[in-house]
Amino acid sequence: MIIRTDFPYATTREDVRIPLSDGVELYARIWRPVTDEPVPALLEYLPYRLTDWTAPRDWQRHPWYAGHGYASVRVDVRGHGCSGGDPGDEYDARELADGVAVVEWLAARPWCTGAVGMFGISWGGFNSLQIAALAPEALKAVVTVCSTDDRYDNDVHYMGGSVLAVDMHAWASTMLAFASRPPDPLYAGEGWREQWLARLEAVEPLIHTWLGHQTRDDYWRHGSVCEDYSAVGAAVLAVGGWHDPYRDTVLRLVEHLPAGRVRGLIGPWSHQYPDRGLPPGPAIGFLQETLRWWDHWLRGEDNGVMDEPLLRSWISESHPPATVYDRLEGRWVGDTAWPSPSVVPVSYGLQGPPVAVASPQHTGLDAGRFFPFGNDADLPPDQREEDAKSACFEFPVAPGEPVEILGRPSVTLRLRMDVPYGQVIARLCDVAPDGSSTLVTRGVLNLSARRGRDRAVPWPVGATEDVTFELNGIGHAFPPGHRIRLAVSSAYWPWIWPRAGSEAGWTLDPAGSTLELPLRTPGPADRGIVFEAPEQSEPLRVVYPDTLEEPRPERVVVRDVAAGTWRLEVDPRYGGTRVYPDGLEFSEDAVEVYEIDSRDPLSARTRSDWRIRLHRPDLGWDTRVETRSEIRCDEGGFLTSNEVVCREGDEVVFHRTWERRLPRAAG
Repeated sequence: MIIRTDFPYATTREDVRIPLSDGVELYARIWRPVTDEPVPALLEYLPYRLTDWTAPRDWQRHPWYAGHGYASVRVDVRGHGCSGGDPGDEYDARELADGVAVVEWLAARPWCTGAVGMFGISWGGFNSLQIAALAPEALKAVVTVCSTDDRYDNDVHYMGGSVLAVDMHAWASTMLAFASRPPDPLYAGEGWREQWLARLEAVEPLIHTWLGHQTRDDYWRHGSVCEDYSAVGAAVLAVGGWHDPYRDTVLRLVEHLPAGRVRGLIGPWSHQYPDRGLPPGPAIGFLQETLRWWDHWLRGEDNGVMDEPLLRSWISESHPPATVYDRLEGRWVGDTAWPSPSVVPVSYGLQGPPVAVASPQHTGLDAGRFFPFGNDADLPPDQREEDAKSACFEFPVAPGEPVEILGRPSVTLRLRMDVPYGQVIARLCDVAPDGSSTLVTRGVLNLSARRGRDRAVPWPVGATEDVTFELNGIGHAFPPGHRIRLAVSSAYWPWIWPRAGSEAGWTLDPAGSTLELPLRTPGPADRGIVFEAPEQSEPLRVVYPDTLEEPRPERVVVRDVAAGTWRLEVDPRYGGTRVYPDGLEFSEDAVEVYEIDSRDPLSARTRSDWRIRLHRPDLGWDTRVETRSEIRCDEGGFLTSNEVVCREGDEVVFHRTWERRLPRAAG
């Protein structure tokens, strides 16, 4: 990593409040170049607290952009951090309208040329795309990283029409804790306590809403750019990683947006900015790459950025299974169109007699983390144990050239099922000569969603039907001597929440079943794809003190042999304890637990506990937030329990619990 301290422009930084039409003010931090000339503005718009939680990451890139002649602006969403107002749902109409107002406010500043760009990863990537679909005139370009165009079927809530137990629960509990944090009096001023208490009164666990919409309805269509790609008015640089769950959005955007104002980039990365150097690498000079995008679309420079292939992507070489890779070997390839003429779908017929599949309910414990962040236990370990609980079909790679795939594999499976509900999970694995099995990609279908995600159609008991669904996109090379393995299971806990009766599984008839792989041959656009080395601006001097406590393992599986139960304990490693240069002591600790009986889908339950402390010794300010979130189920629905306790010093200033029963209509 190159730490840049010498820039074309000196920079300044100031914190301001941006007024909205209803009287609420949003808290903003603005880095600007020192110049008498107006400059374009860049906006990153998040609920994650610019004064502390994202500050280390903000310092890596906002001063860098300012040093290259842009006003770079970080704004907290309404109801979060030091912004006014109450917290709302993800990407609700109020948040997006506020974002449009911020874009217009920036464009009207005397120091701005009137041209604005938006960028962000995850939440900030989502709302960049969504605001681009509202087409404010000043918003000329966006860089959307690890984001989605489909809030129902490619986010943290549902996958293939099934409830995502692992991340719908984890993210709802995270946002409950995040929304309960107090404003910082150093920045919010003397009214911080009243603002905090008013905010807490408005907090509602988001799980109530998310589980209340179990099919693709108008709630999910809102904010899903895939509903109308033509609404996106800005140029879009879409960026993802093969180890990020949102990567398929990049493929859809380069397919559906006009080629003259979209480019896609997919690397080997996890859910991180590609310059940060977190596993798996290699990292790239992402800031430099985005600077080319901004210079072209916000300054009108003809710098060749649109001469790049429509899609630049990484094809990984085969690698042994591991839960973390510092760097994956492979190469960059380019495609001038998507779908690409260099990619041809090839079908492989499954072989063998019909096979009954009734996977144990704990199948999926080796799935890895839904959102890999570059931690040591994020990625799936050797898949042999998972494969043993699945029906497996293999295709040897012949001597000679490797089999390279790029895009989304798919499966067509002929299934017979004697119960009305179930799910099917397909995993594509790379099996080495020593028998080790590396997960390449996977896909899920809730069988009641086989006719569309907007409806739930029970399976006719005893019927046989063919179902087709896609796996997540990937770029991978299977070398000669290896085997391509398709592993198909009827359970995948804790990713997929099972349903009563699904333990019966189904029977798969290979005679009517196929695996389709997107085989790619090298093309002329593969040549000359290079990136500069990663660089960032000087980091914020945050101290991460050592503690006397031994760190918890990131992922631990506990089996009660006599009871037949399995428990996965997860430490998501969000932040730990740190001390900021302004004197803030910030600590947070989270634990997630997922439990199931291998024989009983109704035994599934999740729990998440958060503890957060924000402390300013110099101000005598000491606040704590504790939350507990649980989900369990019975045959008819989900039962959720949430609790928030907030303290100032030793005084409990807020305590509330919520108990809800939500009928299971689909999912």
